[in-house]
Amino acid sequence: MRQEMASDLNTVVRVHHTGPPNVLCVETLPVPQPQKGEVLLRQEAIGVNFIDTYFRSGLYPFPTLPAIPGNEGAGVVEKVGEGVQHLRPGMRVAYAGALGAYARYRTIAADRLVVLPDTIPFDIAAAVTLRGLTAHMLLRQVYHVRAGQDILVYAPAGGVGQLICQWARRLGARVIGVTSTEEKAAIAKACGATDVVIGTSDLPARIKELTDGRMVPVVYDSIGRDTFETSLNCLAPRGLMVSYGNASGPVTGISVGTLSAHGSLYLTRPSLMTYIADRKELEAGAQELFAMVEQGVLKPRIGQRFPLEEAEQAHRALESRSTTGSTILTA
Repeated sequence: MRQEMASDLNTVVRVHHTGPPNVLCVETLPVPQPQKGEVLLRQEAIGVNFIDTYFRSGLYPFPTLPAIPGNEGAGVVEKVGEGVQHLRPGMRVAYAGALGAYARYRTIAADRLVVLPDTIPFDIAAAVTLRGLTAHMLLRQVYHVRAGQDILVYAPAGGVGQLICQWARRLGARVIGVTSTEEKAAIAKACGATDVVIGTSDLPARIKELTDGRMVPVVYDSIGRDTFETSLNCLAPRGLMVSYGNASGPVTGISVGTLSAHGSLYLTRPSLMTYIADRKELEAGAQELFAMVEQGVLKPRIGQRFPLEEAEQAHRALESRSTTGSTILTA
């Protein structure tokens, strides 16, 4: 049976200093109270994303320590603070991009929450909100993908990758995926990838072959350091390199002249937080995302589930690259 809030106790996972997965500590703290403009949220499911490992490891700094990791979740509003007008207790909500998710109860700024349709379960919301808004950003804002285009997508069997494949197929684009195993290639093809290349050793040559020499106008690279140069070699002249992840480590030491040498390329390192900072943009993106889920265009796959108390194991699984689809914690 779920622990009642009346006990005033709250299970959280905190980091007191950054490092490997074992710095994630399960603790019991008082249930927080919402301040002005905030709500108290009882979480049903929490998304685990690669960005969580960046904060935990110290690649991205926490504002203060100790800190509660996690950026995504879904649940029920328990209380509302002063000045909150658009939400009330009992409403189903979801969010992405707000640190402090690894907790049974949390407070959060009300303007970061979006109302969750009754047709979308909490676990699906935790599996799709951050990843889905990221896919929306990549396909509809960072680069406006059009029907008939070829696009190159790394990690197409991952949480974001699967959604990119599904959404891009709906847009009429041809997805070329690149992954590490035949098993993951099969998952990517089931999600809409037309072709999947295993490994990156001869990737530019394979892209040249698959596109009849055209190469691709955009590359979505979530790997980072190990694939950056390879990705540039897959782009058509004036193509866009979208580096949106650091799975192999951050990209450093870039010479601007490299972009010219590869054909007057463009390079961007987008952050979802920039694209959803405005409340209207957040709501618009969430509405389009949830509509795609309700229509069956996007079919989030939860590959791994862990209890909140096993966040350390969830991080180990994610960093081992053994996961497929989305990973969630159940609160």
